[in-house]
Amino acid sequence: MNATSTTNGTRATGERGAQAAGQPEPAGLAAFVGVGPGDEGLLTLRATELLATADLVVGRPEVTGRLAHRLRAGASVAAADPDADARALIRAARAGQVAVALFGGDPFLFSRAAPQADACARARVPVEIVPGVSAATAVPAFSGIPLTSAPGGVRIVHAANISEVEGPAAGSLVVLGAEAGPVDIAKMLVAAGWADTTPIAFIWNGTTTGQRTVVSRLGSVAADLRAAGVSMLTESGPALAVVGTAAAHQGLAWFESKPLFGWRVLVPRTKEQAAAVSERLRGYGAVPEEVPTIAVEPPRTPQQMERAVKGLVTGRYQWIAFTSANAVRAVREKLEEYGLDARAFAGVKVAAVGEQTAASLGHFGIRPDLMPEGEQSSEGLAAAWPPYDDVLDPINRVLLPRADIATETLVARLTELGWEAEDVTAYRTVRAAPPPAPIREAIKGGGFDAVLFTSSSTVRNLIGIAGKPHAVTAIAVIGPQTAQTAAEYGLRVDVMAAKPSATALVEALAEHGARLRDAAVQAGEPVRKPSERRRGARRRLR
Repeated sequence: MNATSTTNGTRATGERGAQAAGQPEPAGLAAFVGVGPGDEGLLTLRATELLATADLVVGRPEVTGRLAHRLRAGASVAAADPDADARALIRAARAGQVAVALFGGDPFLFSRAAPQADACARARVPVEIVPGVSAATAVPAFSGIPLTSAPGGVRIVHAANISEVEGPAAGSLVVLGAEAGPVDIAKMLVAAGWADTTPIAFIWNGTTTGQRTVVSRLGSVAADLRAAGVSMLTESGPALAVVGTAAAHQGLAWFESKPLFGWRVLVPRTKEQAAAVSERLRGYGAVPEEVPTIAVEPPRTPQQMERAVKGLVTGRYQWIAFTSANAVRAVREKLEEYGLDARAFAGVKVAAVGEQTAASLGHFGIRPDLMPEGEQSSEGLAAAWPPYDDVLDPINRVLLPRADIATETLVARLTELGWEAEDVTAYRTVRAAPPPAPIREAIKGGGFDAVLFTSSSTVRNLIGIAGKPHAVTAIAVIGPQTAQTAAEYGLRVDVMAAKPSATALVEALAEHGARLRDAAVQAGEPVRKPSERRRGARRRLR
């Protein structure tokens, strides 16, 4: 794709005008893109398109860093420099590149985008402005504050200009840059004639899992911040303030009341398996951190898998049973190596051990014919397997691609039922390398709020490569066997899934977090994450 094109095939705004006038196509594009206040889900579609096609991206490191995964390979990234950005954008656009300048919130609201865009326009390079979701509206919404709930409209000012705000007026006042001095803001508003009983809400790190809202009144801001224990937040991220009757509204605190809000959760699985779990954790407000404990490698001798694939194509098997997502991936990669696809499974019945394995098959275009209704494990699949019928089943062979350390339970059960199981090593599992030192220290020092264990091997491997989780960390396990292994290592299990699936495990942890939150609220105590509780408490086995 040419660098001057967007991902949907249309030209940028400045280019369309040039083409309409019959002029030659301009060389490139300088785009000024708003990326919202922090939550990546608030990016616009156009912002996402430009990030994926940009040759040069300019912005503050904290902004470009969190969006780095959205940039195309080979894109250049430069730190924002108000004195040099316009020149860099002009040079890139004239060289035929798509140059993107990123701005938090909206680029035309309290930012330097306008003079830079003017400079680009004067240099006769195409310019595009991509509005972003403004912190002035998004952050109050994430705190459940309806800005227009009272008549009088909304005013938006920056804290640097707070002295210019006149006396009290109807409606809501939004003050950006409030981290500079929340107490001073309140004092200046009172000095301007606002009643000291006027509600004011301070919101730090809005729309992120670090969000914190403190509701106060102008006359008691200092005392209320101290009581809330948030005095240090003035140095830990951007903040805004909402002043007026709307600020007192606390019934819609939907974001900060998520059951795992702000919880740092360790997900010790292979990277491929962790993605879906992490996404579900984010939905509950958690901050997942994936730490691979198992590395998946090809078998030492590939001949077994080569014969199995040949047999799959030639009709040797009646069934193929997948006991893990890794097995699905191994078979798929081997098929693709020979130029084959899902059609190789024609005429073969497919079994999956559980929903994660079934999802991996779904990505390959295959829907399993058999899944256990109860326990999602090799034992559960064995219990659900039908006996061999020499009338209905023309072939009695079952292909079982698995890990080199897989359980023999399923093989034994298939044999009992009259099937001939061909047990093939599709991949090897080895212990992953230890995580970086800060992760190991957080695991042993109580820096994580919870850890998810999806198998006995994840318990053993995590402790082997990183150490034993701290006593304050909530331990969540997928089933009784994993719970027993955790107990053998001296861990008290706080959460166990209702059924052995990763989805159910995350839901069980969310229910646990909701119970802790409800108990704190009912007791009139601050809601604290496990990592914020008293250090050194000994975890005792039940």
